[in-house]
Amino acid sequence: MTLSIEAKKVIDFGVFLFLLFMGAVSVLVTFAIVWVLVVDTVRFFTHPEGGGFPTSLLRFFTETQWTPTFYNKQIGIWPLVNGTFLIAFISMVVAVPLGILVAVYLSEYASWKVRETVKPWLDFLEAVPTVVYGYFALLFITPLLQKMLEPFGIPVEGMNALSPGIVIGVMILPYTASMIEDAFKGVPQYLREASYSLGASKLRTALFVVLPAAKSGVLSAYLLGFSRAIGETMVVAVAAGMYPQLTANPLEPIQTITGYIVQVALGDLPFNSFEYLSIFAAGFMLFVITLILNSVAVYLKSKAVGY
Repeated sequence: MTLSIEAKKVIDFGVFLFLLFMGAVSVLVTFAIVWVLVVDTVRFFTHPEGGGFPTSLLRFFTETQWTPTFYNKQIGIWPLVNGTFLIAFISMVVAVPLGILVAVYLSEYASWKVRETVKPWLDFLEAVPTVVYGYFALLFITPLLQKMLEPFGIPVEGMNALSPGIVIGVMILPYTASMIEDAFKGVPQYLREASYSLGASKLRTALFVVLPAAKSGVLSAYLLGFSRAIGETMVVAVAAGMYPQLTANPLEPIQTITGYIVQVALGDLPFNSFEYLSIFAAGFMLFVITLILNSVAVYLKSKAVGY
């Protein structure tokens, strides 16, 4: 059955309205989330138990302990930020070299058949539930680290930053490796051919020609991966511990911003209490950090133009 021109116009207009509605819903939901986050953050900073505004805001950035659920309330956010960045940094130490090696192999060495076989298995790592990664870190990586390090007199706590950091690095590997491979594909072929004509090997060409040419895309990939590591929840909630502290030792228990939010949200604290509102202040801090990282990543990605 052939549709008339008028019927096709009606269908096209209906599809346009549907897509416009779905786009508007996505935008409105985003604004609603930000609105709730901002409103409850303001309520936290104006709460009498925190000293009221601007005293609470000053304490938030100057105190060095985070105990808003204790009788002696300290609301310095830096221990949570320290734990968050420590685990994210460890994850990037794992993901950066592995991501580059995987991307170099897939883009420069692997045949089409091998690439189409390996990539689905690599992407399968993203399909594993994060809580599984968390228990893998707690029940396998941590005991393994204890067996490896404790004979040398290096104690490893049952809850620590190193094991979840390693696991998160593996978890974000498919994401970063895929983005780096796309950046490598954007490098013109004539740059490779020029390098080969000068006698350079494939590996030297990949590391000293292709990688520098794709540096904006690579940096963007790792900033987005870092942002994702910062926002990870279940792995750190299971394996990192619940002890917010300012430390650079990855073998000690720490607490991240997301780990604290899980701890309080699953507790029995009164709704709209000062302790409950603290998760919104911590969440807003996380939102600002990830917004900055994602904005820089998008800017770098926009600079990754072809030759």
